[in-house]
Amino acid sequence: MSKGFDELIAITGSMKKVAVAAAQDAPILEAVKAAKERGIADAILVGDADKINEIAAELSMDLSGYEVIDVKDPIEAAHTAVALVHDGKADMYMKGLIDTKNFLKSVLDKEVGLRTGKPLSHVAVFELPGIDRLLFLSDVAFIPYPTLEDKKAIIEHTVAVAHACGIECPKVAPVAAVEVVNPKMQVTVDAEELTRQNDAGEITGCIIDGPLSFDLAIDPEAAKHKNAENRKIVGDADIILFPDIHAGNLMYKALVHLTKCKNGCILTGTKAPVILTSRSDTFETKVNSIALAAVVAHNLKQQ
Repeated sequence: MSKGFDELIAITGSMKKVAVAAAQDAPILEAVKAAKERGIADAILVGDADKINEIAAELSMDLSGYEVIDVKDPIEAAHTAVALVHDGKADMYMKGLIDTKNFLKSVLDKEVGLRTGKPLSHVAVFELPGIDRLLFLSDVAFIPYPTLEDKKAIIEHTVAVAHACGIECPKVAPVAAVEVVNPKMQVTVDAEELTRQNDAGEITGCIIDGPLSFDLAIDPEAAKHKNAENRKIVGDADIILFPDIHAGNLMYKALVHLTKCKNGCILTGTKAPVILTSRSDTFETKVNSIALAAVVAHNLKQQ
């Protein structure tokens, strides 16, 4: 089981290949360069070759070891890059200097995209001080108000990522403001139903216990103080399932800006891992996201 990103990088297996859409972006090229130097992933750079060469020179990045495909228009570059992943010529897909809307259109392209028919969701993985394991948060960036069926899909996607990271049976906490079912709080009703589905074998590969307050999910001492030690999760959750995008996104940004953490993110529900980082994400977050995608891609190849 990986307890941090350094260990995660060590299990990426052989070098994977990432196709970058509209690669003429300095932060992305810097992350791609580091990923290759660390043995995580090679890259196919699709975009404006003149600008890619110009930025690479500024970064002292030798492009002789990379495949560069010259496509000036960002939308066409995305179409070309995602097709490489669709056709098995690359293992994962990464957003460069293209707006999110058009990038996602390429992911969902009927002919060369990576759609599976399942809802797409976003998984953020954190290495946090004081917690001796990776913590998986979902969904913090994609589905605004997940339905019960969406939540089931989010759990299944996130559990698959946790499995790839070496966690055989992750503990999933559907969190709410309270840890008891209240018919007036739909979030708690959904959490109870997800727990029932897990108990009935309708959601497998994990342990689900909800509803849980956030403190009971991550703090064993809170479980003691609240006499909740008979729960299946007593402060040792691996996966936090948020009730909506507001709760998830606020938690994500609080951790990023208020703690000394490491994190990485990928889009799930696709045929291959998709790296959808924000321009405000740090260099290390981008590299960690490539590493996370590489681990998931490695696991997919083993199936």
